[in-house]
Amino acid sequence: MKLETSAINPVILWILGLVGFYTMGGLIHALLVLAIVVKQIRVIQG
Repeated sequence: MKLETSAINPVILWILGLVGFYTMGGLIHALLVLAIVVKQIRVIQG
């Protein structure tokens, strides 16, 4: 549950960043990529 939450939050923030704050979009995009990488590592590890 916690892992899904940590993956969903950056997605929501990324969408808000794209819509509202163009300058923060890059940071939020980096957080989104980081969350995806962490999720993939967790899936591979089992």
